[in-house]
Amino acid sequence: MRTSVVLGVILSVSAFGLVGVAHSDTAVAHPETEIAHIARIEQLTPTRSAVFVDSLSMRREVQVQVLHPVSAPGTRPTFYLLDGVSAGSESGYTESTWTQNTDIEAFFADKDVNVVLPVGGTGSFYTDWRSDDPNLGVNKWESFLTRELPPLIDEAFAGNGTNVVGGVSMGALAAGNLITRNPDLYTGLASYSGCLDTTAPYSQDFVRATVASKNGDATNMWGPAGDPDWRNHNPSGNAEALRGKTIYSSASTGLPGAHNTVLTMEGATAIVRGGPLEALVHSCTQAFESRLEGLGIAGVFAYRDSGTHSWPYYQDALHDSWPTLQTALGR
Repeated sequence: MRTSVVLGVILSVSAFGLVGVAHSDTAVAHPETEIAHIARIEQLTPTRSAVFVDSLSMRREVQVQVLHPVSAPGTRPTFYLLDGVSAGSESGYTESTWTQNTDIEAFFADKDVNVVLPVGGTGSFYTDWRSDDPNLGVNKWESFLTRELPPLIDEAFAGNGTNVVGGVSMGALAAGNLITRNPDLYTGLASYSGCLDTTAPYSQDFVRATVASKNGDATNMWGPAGDPDWRNHNPSGNAEALRGKTIYSSASTGLPGAHNTVLTMEGATAIVRGGPLEALVHSCTQAFESRLEGLGIAGVFAYRDSGTHSWPYYQDALHDSWPTLQTALGR
């Protein structure tokens, strides 16, 4: 059964090694003019909690889910992990697609780290849109993720201020932008099957098509083609900001692999659609690696001989990335 805890900005849950305990009848008033604050926390499982944040930048309540130790003393680092284009829509926005489609909760259950998973952000690239979109609404994700959320997570879940950001597909590009635009906030980047260049003509078309697939207009995001905002949101072009960071990036060739089967419609779709898409991602990842090599910036690049743009391969990549993430997280 879920337990609900109503929190203010500086509250905590003792099971997470925090200072003080909040109860459902001790809500702290926060006038609308104050900073973003946690409205409530619902413990979903012993190692997963839903956190509902009243966000001033997003002008609504935003849910993130946090994977955390059952009980651990002291403080710990935080891994902010972004979703793909659907971003929770497949579950009706009850959870991240990471928890819906992978073993991420079990994988991190024995690790002394917080994992923050936004629920929502469909087609948004987790960025600050220049204009509200008629279909996708208000999107000020960079402001939310980099300014509003980190102090709340650190206070409520005993974070130690060390942060790594990662993402899959759409979320990988978003993670690349967050770290290159906010390099002081993060120590590392994990890109799973992402294309981290927004200036090449094909990549802009790819981004626009991704947003359009969810009925949004990318012109409301970064402007028309050639607008400086596209260059300002280009991790490859802004890669100098990655110097000194720990980097992991993975991609497959797009060829059917061990997780692919044509016995179901979903399996056939993963091959027919996910194969060419992952092949494009593979090319993007190679170009990103070359860009970093040209700058003398080291990174771990993991290429697989087979695999499509689908969740079983993202799960494999997440597991494979853990040794690199440990370095970035100080674990």
